[in-house]
Amino acid sequence: MNNTLKMMLGAGFAVAVAFYANSVMGQVTHGGFLVLAAVFGAYMAMNIGANDVANNVGPAVGSGALTIGGAVFIASIFEAGGALIAGGDVVGTIKKGIISPDAFGNDPMLFVYGMSAALLAAALWLNLATWLKAPVSTTHSIVGGVLGGGIAAGGFAIVSWGTMGKIAASWVISPVLGGVIAAIFLYVIKSQIIYKEDRLTAAKRVVPALVAIMSAAFVTYLTLKGFKHIWGTITELLSFLPQTKKPPFSVALILGVIGGVITFLIVKPRVAKKVVGLENTREAVNMLFTIPLIFAAALLSFAHGANDVANAVGPLAAVNDALTTLAVSEKAAIPLWVMVVGGVGISVGLALFGPRLIRTVGSEITELDQMRAFSIMMAAAITVVIASQLGLPVSSTHIAVGAVFGVGFLREWLDSKDMSVKQEKLHTEVEQHNALKAELAELKAAGDYKRQVELIEAVKVQKKKVKSLKRALRENYVKRGMVKKIVAAWVITVPAAAGLSAIIFFILKGVAS
Repeated sequence: MNNTLKMMLGAGFAVAVAFYANSVMGQVTHGGFLVLAAVFGAYMAMNIGANDVANNVGPAVGSGALTIGGAVFIASIFEAGGALIAGGDVVGTIKKGIISPDAFGNDPMLFVYGMSAALLAAALWLNLATWLKAPVSTTHSIVGGVLGGGIAAGGFAIVSWGTMGKIAASWVISPVLGGVIAAIFLYVIKSQIIYKEDRLTAAKRVVPALVAIMSAAFVTYLTLKGFKHIWGTITELLSFLPQTKKPPFSVALILGVIGGVITFLIVKPRVAKKVVGLENTREAVNMLFTIPLIFAAALLSFAHGANDVANAVGPLAAVNDALTTLAVSEKAAIPLWVMVVGGVGISVGLALFGPRLIRTVGSEITELDQMRAFSIMMAAAITVVIASQLGLPVSSTHIAVGAVFGVGFLREWLDSKDMSVKQEKLHTEVEQHNALKAELAELKAAGDYKRQVELIEAVKVQKKKVKSLKRALRENYVKRGMVKKIVAAWVITVPAAAGLSAIIFFILKGVAS
């Protein structure tokens, strides 16, 4: 499918959303702004699908567990399912509490301009980031959009700088946590399976335990982040349960442990049966992680759809609420049609434009196989669970990409300790460098100063050659250029979206007046 056709299909979805929004509220005062916000919301949802969803399926594709087509199919279904089944029915209109509602005074139209500007600005930034092959945080994008719109409406005084400080902290916390946890799991797999003489026997013992831990993490993660809406319904039906807005961590953890135990009992005999007849090789062990990876991609997609759909439709729901009530509310109900725009839009964007970022996350940062991808998926689920319990601000995008970094850097560290894995050319150049240094030492002892001058220069040249070869080898593990580009995109996401949003706010306000 060529790019022109993709853009036409994407535009067709946005137009369909516009027509429906017009039928809902097009005839009331300022109803045209709901239509405009709906188009912006559809555009935002598609960009979330194109950029953010790659983190959930990219590792599975890069490892070969899934094809691009299979990943798009699975993620599209589970993203939409998560949004429509487990997505919340209420959203905070001022995302993350970063600005005060007082910024908009008693004028709901200022609020409408601000939220509309936030949607379009975040979508434009995500579109640019996707084109640049930079996976960025959609949450940070919409936070930046709301921030810019709020500042344009009420000035810098209305910003909650403490909240913004926490968001900035997540730029470091998220990738570091994700990278460390992914590296730990990969090291466990290597030390407990790959480095053993009898890999298959070790795999029979370790793989079921690892898959059980993954299952426990995902059940806990889904309970905490994906079933807030369902939990509210359950607590209403079963009055003996505590009436809370979301499942307590203790309940989520208990369910996770139960899920892990059940998974272990199911997986253990199947792994024991599967290893019969396999060769005692790394490739054979890798195959044992294929099915868990596919399930992980599906579950991450479901949780992402449930948890992040508000990034696409939260401001749209806020606009709908403001135009309906003619007031600025801190909370707004999400109508079913708005939730459909978010869920379907994410799937449409993934199907049309997602493969670009899927390839980046899956293969253009570091080379992945099934066990490395499995470690990344584990890190993604476990880090969010830990961060939620500790109250740490994290980004799922930064966690996943940080986990990819962690896996690649661990490989570099492990292989750098064993020169036997280096290429023969590097080995030869190192020997040559050492020989020149030894000859130079002999000349110094003999007092041959003329030859020393020549050798000193030769040693410098040889040292540079060795460093260059080592650098080239490291690039085969983690591509430094990609790391720098992605980190730079993370840092400028909030200010870039905020700047765009402020500009769009003034344009909308000027057109309306």
